Amino acid sequence: MQPFVYNALPSRVVFGFGTLAQVAEEVRALGCSKALVLTTPQQRASGEALVRQLGDLAVGLYDNATMHTPVEVTREALAVVESVGADCVVALGGGSTIGLGKAIALHTDLPQVVIPTTYAGSEATPIIGQTENGLKTTQRTLKVLPEVIIYDVDLTLSLPAQMTVTSGMNAIAHAVEALYSKDANPLISMLAEQGIAAIGRALPRIHANPEDREARSDALFGAWACGVCLGAVGMSIHHKLCHTLGGSFDLPHAETHTVVLPHAVAYNTDAAPEAMARIARALGAETAARGIFDLAAKHGAPIRLADIGMKEADISRAVEIACSSPYWNPRPIEPAAIRQLLDNAFSGTRP
Repeated sequence: MQPFVYNALPSRVVFGFGTLAQVAEEVRALGCSKALVLTTPQQRASGEALVRQLGDLAVGLYDNATMHTPVEVTREALAVVESVGADCVVALGGGSTIGLGKAIALHTDLPQVVIPTTYAGSEATPIIGQTENGLKTTQRTLKVLPEVIIYDVDLTLSLPAQMTVTSGMNAIAHAVEALYSKDANPLISMLAEQGIAAIGRALPRIHANPEDREARSDALFGAWACGVCLGAVGMSIHHKLCHTLGGSFDLPHAETHTVVLPHAVAYNTDAAPEAMARIARALGAETAARGIFDLAAKHGAPIRLADIGMKEADISRAVEIACSSPYWNPRPIEPAAIRQLLDNAFSGTRP
């Protein structure tokens, strides 16, 4: 066994079916009594229902959570926090809502109860990404780690099949990069492989039957496992590219992860053979890159940047941004090779 360092993250996880009923209990356990519920505009009705469920524990609903966590939205939400005197936030939704909850916590230290409805995995990390002036930046701080995560499998049963696949691929990306991170350690590597395998076996079943409760449970567990991996170790070229494409070119988050991941894995294949073997084994695939690509392609997910809003003319600028301040990566960041990576992702070439 090689020497390693592992920092466990302090958070409480409640996982199961029907666990939404426990939100009030968790708010009280935090010593809070003035919860501001957060959602996106699309999930406003679910947020209103949660406000009613919380009763006197809720002081309002803010329903303008936005993809990539724009700082101007955070400022607006902070004004609402102050006006209603909130002493905690309850984020109900996917990565956009969870990101807003984290942004509020970054500025206020308010405790967070998070109820994920997708497989984004952000809830399990002390990482926040924010967008300002067309650039997305990230930082890691325990101030944004949610105190409580409530996983209710029932809330994911209505997640559309294609959104399920892209959200699941987003989660897999967290575990993939954890396997070849400079901070990789045996505990996280085992959890990463388990998370990839759980989502890899769940997605085909959910695609065939979106109401398969056992498969939904596997996928949600896998999302948590993959999120924990991202929270414990560092990010590499895949996340840098996705942050660039999302923050600077406004591409949709989960879809961007889905398209870029197999090509980022192909880029790092020779530099991280042990990680690639684990990924391929978890997916039951010939190679890691092809296993990831095929999992998306066979289940209706986008496989080309061209199909999710990227313009070919913007690829050069994306390369410039991504290479100007790169994350650590097992293979050196070479602009010409990154250009080829993005060209392949733009056209949807199978690795």
